[in-house]
Amino acid sequence: MLTLTENASTIVRTITTQTAGSEESGLRISSAAPESADLSVAVAESPEPLDEVVEVAGARVFLEENAAAVLNDKILDAQVDEKGAVRFAVGDQSALV
Repeated sequence: MLTLTENASTIVRTITTQTAGSEESGLRISSAAPESADLSVAVAESPEPLDEVVEVAGARVFLEENAAAVLNDKILDAQVDEKGAVRFAVGDQSALV
């Protein structure tokens, strides 16, 4: 299952609260095709029926089926640059060991 770093949890929670204004909202990650590394990210009011929900410290991430398969053993990190732009990075969980 996808894991979130502390930075990613904080940033996801901030983005979804400011954008959607609801604690039920989350960041939805989707992929158009199975096994594709091309992922889309958007704020969603709630998960789609088949989405996998990852919740860490109040941050909610909704993973569409294809994206859930690609991100199953990954960790999501996030950084905010000096201009306020958010950059997400995906890495292998095994690198943390």
